[in-house]
Amino acid sequence: MRLVWKSLDKMRCFRKRSTIPFLGVLITCLLFLNLYIEDGYVLEEDKRQLRETSMHPSNSERYVHTFRELTNFSGTINVTYRYLAGTPLPRKKYLTIGLSSVKRKRGNYLMETIKSIFDQSSYEELKEIVVVVHLADFDLAWCENLVQDISRKFAHHIIAGHLLVIHAPEEYYPSLDGLKRNYDDPEDRVRFRSKQNVDYAFLLNFCTNLSDFYMMLEDDVLCSRNFLTSLKKVVTSREGSYWVMLEFSKLGYIGKLYHSRDLPRLAHFLLMFYQEMPCDWLLIHFRGLLAQKDVIRFKPSLFQHMGYYSSYKGAENKLKDDDFEEDSIDIPDNPPASLYTNINVFENYDATKAYSSVDEYFWGKPPSTGDFFVIVFNKSTKISKIKILTGTDDRQNDILHHGALEVGEKLVGTKRGRQCSSYITLGEFKNGNIDVQDVDHKIAFAIECVRIVVTASQKEWLIIRSISLWTTQPPSQ
Repeated sequence: MRLVWKSLDKMRCFRKRSTIPFLGVLITCLLFLNLYIEDGYVLEEDKRQLRETSMHPSNSERYVHTFRELTNFSGTINVTYRYLAGTPLPRKKYLTIGLSSVKRKRGNYLMETIKSIFDQSSYEELKEIVVVVHLADFDLAWCENLVQDISRKFAHHIIAGHLLVIHAPEEYYPSLDGLKRNYDDPEDRVRFRSKQNVDYAFLLNFCTNLSDFYMMLEDDVLCSRNFLTSLKKVVTSREGSYWVMLEFSKLGYIGKLYHSRDLPRLAHFLLMFYQEMPCDWLLIHFRGLLAQKDVIRFKPSLFQHMGYYSSYKGAENKLKDDDFEEDSIDIPDNPPASLYTNINVFENYDATKAYSSVDEYFWGKPPSTGDFFVIVFNKSTKISKIKILTGTDDRQNDILHHGALEVGEKLVGTKRGRQCSSYITLGEFKNGNIDVQDVDHKIAFAIECVRIVVTASQKEWLIIRSISLWTTQPPSQ
């Protein structure tokens, strides 16, 4: 009998010990599951804070406006914004560019940033853009003075509906006192980055229904020429693929592109974790929670950090994006297509990576005579230019030593998928590369396939670094 009781005691202890880590995992999962729930719930701690603040009328409004909205991640946050310049838009645009700005101790680059956005855009591009500036400082006199300067400098853009300036009143902000001291940051640093998260949350919330896409910028940025056209080419090339965030700069919150439909969830996410970590770290977690595991960043960068002094205490900030090119942006169109190859692929360096303007590539084991790599367009296309690069700086021998470039028509179904039944050769690879101009003048038909053919076996592996195609009409047509 004693042996039985001892066994039962051991089982109870085991259950207690094993239950603790299990509950920890379960609670974490439930917390992040909120991002996908239409009708969520308010955490008990939030309820406690609401009860406590209700006993203090002077502070209650500040908390209620924020936490009440956390129960529904698909809806916008109930904030009444002040329009400092501009009026609500009559129609939806293609792209909203969001800037949040506060008073700096040293230097102010907001005017230069707005000017760069407008100066680097054509008349046609401006029709598809709206810039929203959130003056997020609680010093209302500073906001009023700055908005007067903006209104004088950019009056015609405000009248044309290209520029809105807004302000979210201080009473909508959650508490910025007694915040968590994560990462050993000093108290004023924690307050600064926590407020910044809320600034961006309120900006995202405002921009939810203004356009199809949303671009996050900082208020000290230079733009490349015709950045919208380049951006649209990239978005078109990603049609049919899943993405949450595309990156057009490797710095901070600069050049981060989202679907506008994701803005409510991102705004709620920043509010829920506003005191936990800096905004750029939260953006990475948000992307991962929505199942985009890898960074999708494009080169060359379309935006450059120009500020010399940080908005935090005026500290020096000399960060620069060395992938930025202001005037030589020529991102290919790369119309939607399927890709096939019979070359033995190494690990996950698959065919699609050669067709993307992301910094990645196709890598295959040594090809043999007759092996191919083919691009089959979703619909026939007029091509003006084709440029293909093989090998990398690190692996200069992994080039296509002997190969030809062909274009085809007359699609047929095969065991390997759709293929063209008729091809014409455009040229031979030289030193692993090929660049063919005026393709539309050389080929009379609308092209349905582009094919790389290996004309002699090689011992070296093959890297196709990039396949770049330019069409004779904008990709949106």
